[in-house]
Amino acid sequence: MSSPVIKHDDVISADLRSTISMRYKTVTRAINIAFRDSQSETQYSFYVGSYGRGTAINTSDIDVLAELPEEEYKRYDVLKGNGQSRLLQAVRESVLASYPRSDVRADGQVVKINFYDGILFEILPAFKKIDLWERWDGTYKYPDSNMGGNWQSTNPKAEQEAIDKKNNSSNGLLRDTCKHFRRVRDDNYSSYTLSGIVIDSFVFIAMGDWHYLKEGEESTSSIGDYEKVLLHWFEKNKYLLRLSAPGSGDAVDTSDSAVCLEKVLRFIAE
Repeated sequence: MSSPVIKHDDVISADLRSTISMRYKTVTRAINIAFRDSQSETQYSFYVGSYGRGTAINTSDIDVLAELPEEEYKRYDVLKGNGQSRLLQAVRESVLASYPRSDVRADGQVVKINFYDGILFEILPAFKKIDLWERWDGTYKYPDSNMGGNWQSTNPKAEQEAIDKKNNSSNGLLRDTCKHFRRVRDDNYSSYTLSGIVIDSFVFIAMGDWHYLKEGEESTSSIGDYEKVLLHWFEKNKYLLRLSAPGSGDAVDTSDSAVCLEKVLRFIAE
């Protein structure tokens, strides 16, 4: 039994989006108060992850990048004993000021907020990565408190722009495929791990030039052909599965997601 890709319009309800927006503004304001002495609910932050890329469904986590002032990076970078962990704790404390009864914890690279209704926010504190010539290409540096602490890099806007461009050229097929993968994962393989960035990076490369029919076009393929193409790409590359994030080119770790990715693909295609 196969499960062909279908359109997934309005998979996140207006009420849920309103709740997400309200909490996003509250979190942004709390962090801006603590680190910038600003009351702004929208400046210096934006959605990243699946929600920012437009590939989220109603069960997806909500990822937010919170841009902090450069002087904060300098202050925590020179601290001995894992300054990255201490930065995450400082961000956690700022969030607790607005959500004192919520489950808020620093976890590796992010601050997680588990709300009573099951919505999970992950806050990534980050700094603009300026080069020696005082230029910024959209890359951010963010704390990683693992292994004694270090700084990692990401360019989420480049990822979002690449997804936008290919979704437009595929007439919406890219995002519908990514959402379909998430729905199959959640409905059938919820005990397995399959991250959103693995799904989006896989679909981005494996779908090739496939697209929904545009006005005046006629299909030369049969139902299920597209899904078989995705599965074939995986089978050809599964023993050396290397994925890069769209746009940014960042390496994507597939080690925990490969098993579930194969299960989802076979459910969809076979």
